[in-house]
Amino acid sequence: MSNVPPKSTVKKPRATKAASATTAAAAATTAAQDLKDATDPVVSPQRVSDIENAPKIGTEDVTPAPEVGTIPSGHEQIIPGATRVIESSGVGAPTVSVVIDTGEIIIAEIEPEITPDLLTIEERAAYQAAFADEVPVTPSEIVTTTGTEGDVTLAGPSRRDMLKGEPFAHPEPVSMLTPERILEKSNKREVPSPGWNRFVYHATLHLVNLGDSPAERHRKAVDASISRPLTGGTRFVPVLTRKGGVGKTTVTTMIGMALARTREDRIIAIDANPDRGTLAERFTRTTEKTVRDLVAKTNAITSFSEFSTYVTRDKSRLDVLASDTDPFISEAFDENDYNVVADVVSRYYSVALTDCGTGIVHSVMTATLNRADSLVIVSGGSFDEARLAAETLTWLESNGYAELVRNSIVAINTATQGTNLVKISEIEAHFQSRVRDIVRIPYDPMLATGSVIDFDRLMPATQDAARTLAALVVDGLPSK
Repeated sequence: MSNVPPKSTVKKPRATKAASATTAAAAATTAAQDLKDATDPVVSPQRVSDIENAPKIGTEDVTPAPEVGTIPSGHEQIIPGATRVIESSGVGAPTVSVVIDTGEIIIAEIEPEITPDLLTIEERAAYQAAFADEVPVTPSEIVTTTGTEGDVTLAGPSRRDMLKGEPFAHPEPVSMLTPERILEKSNKREVPSPGWNRFVYHATLHLVNLGDSPAERHRKAVDASISRPLTGGTRFVPVLTRKGGVGKTTVTTMIGMALARTREDRIIAIDANPDRGTLAERFTRTTEKTVRDLVAKTNAITSFSEFSTYVTRDKSRLDVLASDTDPFISEAFDENDYNVVADVVSRYYSVALTDCGTGIVHSVMTATLNRADSLVIVSGGSFDEARLAAETLTWLESNGYAELVRNSIVAINTATQGTNLVKISEIEAHFQSRVRDIVRIPYDPMLATGSVIDFDRLMPATQDAARTLAALVVDGLPSK
């Protein structure tokens, strides 16, 4: 915003024949006066007060000049005291220029309907900075005002004074010391991640920086999604299906490992299969304790170190709570037992994955679904496996879990038999219309063995699928 008054656009009057005689007669006098003016200081009005304190000139004192354009804004005559209107144009600068030429001609530009009472503090400050000998004031430096006239109290120097390096009479407030003002902005790219782009960066002695490749940027974006902070309590994510043998336990393991490798908080996978669960067989076990032992000793657990003796920790930092290996004993794992385990887990973990059994009407399934914040439904690549997974969604919708279904993820395991005989794209299209997203799990020799899983030894495509699935799960977890 400029504080310099706009130049008058009114044309100056032209000389006429009637005035030529007067002009000739006054030539000698003008020459003598010019000689005197050359030695005397020229005083011209620089402030509003100079104009306001000058003797008032009425319309009877004005000698009209022919062919002078009318005063802008429809005014037909000079209004006595009009100089009081020269305050603001709405952009912080005066709109009236007054030229007094020996009392003969007055040319004024007057903005209609503008009075001093309509001035804002910022406009008045800008006007004072342009026409007064005071320290310029910016809106950020105005701290107090009084009355309708908007008296200004200065809180510090203007930015113009600071740039000039001139001394200032007012100390700068601490609020002016901001990071945006102090820190230098740099457009320099970060050093590329390991790969071809980093090789080029070092080979050119840091002169060529291509940045990260698109694949590397995608990987970092997935990591950012997985690492999203979760506050407000433990999130429970059941992994279920109505058909066994489609890779439900394998998918639980992959999600858990992908989460634990990237996140800073604790992740646990619980084997809640009322029959004999096999989740612990995907890891190298460090303890023989199971959920049954935890239920029996839950009142004695007062710290995480005590709880950690009941779980197996993988090198990816994933904790696993195994189920009983005896099917007759594990059958007793019911709704109440699951709630006891979930209450203890909620003290120490941010995310709890639950590897459910195939019995969808079992009592433990009710407790699992009541605590669920999101769902992962596992489907095989064959017709009957996809059909049973779809029926699982229908059952959930019919029993009050329609919102969970809409927020769920479907993982399609393409390693099952018959996958190459069906149209996977049609299966995906069906689930896409019912759930939030789908992920295709490719065939991997390590997963096909059904034994211990080492995430680092999985094929890159399998790792990417697991990480994408984990990121989608975290994206769907609600805030608490």
